[in-house]
Amino acid sequence: MQSRKLRCKLQCFLFPSETDHWLTLLRIGLALQILLYCLSLRSDWFQLFAGEGHGLISSDLTEAIVSAETVFTPRVGWIVVAGNYLGLDQDSILWFVWGCLVCGALCLLAGILSRSAAVLVWFLHLCTANSAALFSYGVDNFTSIGLFYLMLAPLPDQWSLDARIRHATPKDHRAQGFHRRILQMHMCLIYFFGGIAKSVGVGWWNGTSLWRALTRPPLNVIPPDFLIVGKNVLPVLGILVCIAETGYPFFIWPTKSRPVWFTFIIGMHVAIGIAMGMYLFALIMVVLNTAAFGPGLIGAKKVTLKEQAIVSR
Repeated sequence: MQSRKLRCKLQCFLFPSETDHWLTLLRIGLALQILLYCLSLRSDWFQLFAGEGHGLISSDLTEAIVSAETVFTPRVGWIVVAGNYLGLDQDSILWFVWGCLVCGALCLLAGILSRSAAVLVWFLHLCTANSAALFSYGVDNFTSIGLFYLMLAPLPDQWSLDARIRHATPKDHRAQGFHRRILQMHMCLIYFFGGIAKSVGVGWWNGTSLWRALTRPPLNVIPPDFLIVGKNVLPVLGILVCIAETGYPFFIWPTKSRPVWFTFIIGMHVAIGIAMGMYLFALIMVVLNTAAFGPGLIGAKKVTLKEQAIVSR
């Protein structure tokens, strides 16, 4: 009897009955993220991904560093080599990659060929992120994570054009719940261990880590004079960041504390985006958090084990 209850609880946790609203938010949010990513890099596209003679650091050097870890890491060089066999020059191939990313993002935004577009955008973004690894930071990793979940998710969602054109019936609600639950647990692990790593050192407790982050070019959006005036606030903000991230897996699940912690986390990322000019990083974190814990944020009904057992039959 006890083992049956535990098994039922585990099943209810891993396979809750969910709508596909979270998937719609993830699809549209990632589409906007990729569009802004492509537009922001349009003028520097060749300097980042072309070979020797186009930028300060050749992409050949970056890809050599990446391939030293493993030769199976996708990169733009693969596409360039394949295009050369077809008689295409490097510039045309790079424009083709950029255009495919934009077209794939537009397809995701509208929900047309959602699965194919998700796979294409994930692969091309992974290639560009690896080929520009020396210039990339957390935003590329989180975007790749989001695209990976979207690629495997039970597409199409009911708000996509795919579903309307094909008159597709809604996917299994338990499948939707399982994929969303994995994303939720992944976000909890990211924040928890990120918060632990920040809490171990003294930089976030005395404000020096925030000071370095806010004064390091090109992230020094706030004038240093203003930071000096408010230097006593930096330790408080650093401690709040540690609390927000470490406490994420403990306060984001309960229905009573979820709205407060969700607002806390979203506000933190919006503040980072404004104060440091990291708008794409702020956007991807807002998208992932909203998809994971946004739907049903307020007024979520607590489903009993009996109700879940009925649903799972």
